[in-house]
Amino acid sequence: MTVGPADGEAAGNGAPPRKVIDLRSDTVTRPTPKMLAAMCAAEVGDDVWGDDPTVNQLQEYAAALFGKEAALFCPSGTMTNQIAIKVHTQPGDELLCADTSHIYLYEGGGIAFNSGVQPKLLPSERGRIRAAQVEAAINADDSHYPPTRLVCLENTANKGGGGYYSLEEMQAIASVCRARGLALHLDGARLFNACVEAGYTPADVGPIFDSISICLSKGLGCPVGSLLLGTAAFIRRAHRIRKVLGGGMRQAGFLAAAGLYALRNNVDRLRDDHARARRLGRALASLPCLVGSVAPVDTNIAIFTAAEGVEAKALVEWLRARGVLVSTMGPGVLRLVTHLDVDDAQVEAVEALLAEAARHLAPRGGAGAPVAGAEAAVATQGEAGAAAVGLGLANGVGQAGATAPEVQAGGE
Repeated sequence: MTVGPADGEAAGNGAPPRKVIDLRSDTVTRPTPKMLAAMCAAEVGDDVWGDDPTVNQLQEYAAALFGKEAALFCPSGTMTNQIAIKVHTQPGDELLCADTSHIYLYEGGGIAFNSGVQPKLLPSERGRIRAAQVEAAINADDSHYPPTRLVCLENTANKGGGGYYSLEEMQAIASVCRARGLALHLDGARLFNACVEAGYTPADVGPIFDSISICLSKGLGCPVGSLLLGTAAFIRRAHRIRKVLGGGMRQAGFLAAAGLYALRNNVDRLRDDHARARRLGRALASLPCLVGSVAPVDTNIAIFTAAEGVEAKALVEWLRARGVLVSTMGPGVLRLVTHLDVDDAQVEAVEALLAEAARHLAPRGGAGAPVAGAEAAVATQGEAGAAAVGLGLANGVGQAGATAPEVQAGGE
C-alpha cells in the first residue's frame, strides 16, 4: 500500500510514493511470502463434508496445543464467540462479563439476537474482572432472576488497551465457576500476545476454560479465520450452530494453511510487536505539548490522549497525509497498534513524525494539559467502537486536501 505526497508537497515532482505505515489495528496485516506459499500448496477438500485435510489438520493441531479434544475453524472471532455462547446457554439465561467486553459492545447485539441471553456487566480494570466479583454477581436460585450460566473473559482485553490476565487470576475465576456450576468461555482474540508477555503457554490456559476462541487474523497475520476449542461433544454442537449461522466453508484449506503456518511460526515474534509498541509509548510520553497522557503499554497497543488545545482529528489527518494511519477511540483519544507489517525503521519514522507534529500542531505557549487520562479512557471509551480514520485508502489517501471518512472500526 502506498500514498502520494504529503500536504504542501508538489504533486507530480517525480518523488516515489511512500509505503503506508498502518497502525490502525493488527488486523491489517498481509500474508508474508512464506505464508502465501503455504496457502498455495495446501491440499484441500470440502470442509462442509468434513474432508478438507488441511482444515482437519489445523483443528487437530490447535486442539492439541491447548490440550482440548477438538476445535472448529470459523470465518471470524465474532462467530466463534457467539457460537460458544449459544452452546453454553439457553434463552432466558444470564452471562457475566466485563463492562468493556467485545462480546457485549462490538458483536452486533449477538448475545441477544443469537442466544436470547441477558448479559450482566461487571465493572472492570482495563477489561479485567476478578473472582470475587463473579462470585458476588451469581444470581440466587429464584424464579425472579435469570439463571446465571456462563462467565466470559477476554484476554488480552480489546478495549482495555491490551491488558492481560495473569494465570492465577484466570484460575481463581475458574474455581468459582466450577464450584457454582457455571461454564467459562475465553475470548482469546489476542491470547497469544498475553501468553508471550505473561510467560504462560496455551497448555497452561486450556484446562482453565470450557471453551476458547482464538483469532488467527490479528497478530498472527492470517488473512481470515478463528478457531473455537472445547470438548468433542461441545464442538459437535458448535458445528451444527456454525451451519445455522452460515459459517460452513468449502475448500477452506487454503485459509487453514495460513493458520497452521501462523501457529508454527508467528507466535514468538509477537514480542517484537510489544517492544515496538512500548517504544512508541515512550516517544508519546516525551511529547507533553502534543500528548496529554499515555496508558500503560502491556502488549501491542499504545493508547494516548491529545494534550489540551490539540485536536485529535487534526493529528490523525496530519499523520495520514504523511503516510501514517492511526485510529481514534473517542474524544481526544488515539491508538497505535503494532504488528508484523511494522518494523523498527517504520517505528523510528513514526517517532520522528510525532516529534514534527508536536512542533506544528501543539498550541503556542508550551505544554498542554491532558483532556482525560489515557488509562481512564481505555476503561471508559472503547477501542473498537470508536471511529477509525483513513479507511478509504483507494480514494486518495495521503493526497493534499484529502479528508478521510470516519467509520466504525468494527471491534478489532
